[in-house]
Amino acid sequence: MPGVNLIGAYGEWASQIAPDPPRLSFRKPGWASLEAWRTQARTRYRDALLQPATGGTPNATIQHHIDFDGLAIEHMTWQLPYGPPTEALLLKPAGATGKLPAVLALHDHGGNKYFGTRKITRTTKDPHPLMIAHQERYYGGVAWANELARRGYVVLVPDAFTFGSRRVRTGDIPANITNGLTEQDPESPDEIQRYNTFASNHEHIMSKSLFSAGTTWPGVFTGEDQRALDYLCARPDVDATRVGCGGLSGGGLRTVYLTGLDPRIRCSACAGMMTTWRDYLLNKSSNHTWMVYIPGLPNDLDYPEIMGLNAPNPVLVLNNHEDQLFTVPEMERADRILSEVYRKAGAADRYRMKFYPGPHKFDRDMQAEAFQWFDRWLK
Repeated sequence: MPGVNLIGAYGEWASQIAPDPPRLSFRKPGWASLEAWRTQARTRYRDALLQPATGGTPNATIQHHIDFDGLAIEHMTWQLPYGPPTEALLLKPAGATGKLPAVLALHDHGGNKYFGTRKITRTTKDPHPLMIAHQERYYGGVAWANELARRGYVVLVPDAFTFGSRRVRTGDIPANITNGLTEQDPESPDEIQRYNTFASNHEHIMSKSLFSAGTTWPGVFTGEDQRALDYLCARPDVDATRVGCGGLSGGGLRTVYLTGLDPRIRCSACAGMMTTWRDYLLNKSSNHTWMVYIPGLPNDLDYPEIMGLNAPNPVLVLNNHEDQLFTVPEMERADRILSEVYRKAGAADRYRMKFYPGPHKFDRDMQAEAFQWFDRWLK
């Protein structure tokens, strides 16, 4: 594609490597059966992820119960076959009885790996000051997982791979990589900032190491998110036929990938993470985490078509017009792609995309739309 792009003279050539539409696109005229397409395309997607073994349904240990702001909150941990224990929060209305609809709430990336669940939850009147600022910047000053739980949902928020309790500890890797960073006062803002700088610079090492191990970063976090989904669906207070997922940014990425992978997700809301492979290739890979990329998959499916693998289950996409992580033309093209998939699937009313004014965020207006979407399809 002519013009200025991230790889210069190689951009036009690279943009033509993957066919348009890709080989397994449902938009191609050869596909008449939604089920036949989904079976073949999802198999290809699953193969490309190269998921490692992540165990079975986690055996969660409840660390403590919290009653806060009308919610019953459980702080829990579970141990996967590798790495440190995963911490998670489960929130539901205090006094709720019977089986409730549920949402797996997926926290963002935000260049902040020190925190995980705390980015979208609140369990005290005095949260960490960096989380107050984080929620002001991205979420309209509220913890959206709490807000959703108050509407009558069981909401599970686990730490993602390399975030929060699952973060890489500097004491476990060579000092020349950490530039001497050690944990002295982990909760101090200065040390958190230094840790997050280290973690950003460590992403290419993690990604290349995972490739060398025979897996991919999306393969790891989708597997871990599926284990969290196993736990959520197995709870006696959850109606496993009414389970959704959602998130902003890195949480939106996880929403796209989990929605495409797992049919137990009956409804999805992706905020601030919808574009095309072409946008990443030519314009925006410099703005994004290594968590995005699945080698070889663009030949077979465009990025929005991953989310389309769960059609006819409902999908909501919320974008921001001034979001610097994407270009508006490619966000609009992603909308056309998903619209075409859902129309062909006979489920046009189960897909919606909306642009909001402003930068990268999932503010209160966007949350209201997402919550109404969940209410429509999960209640």
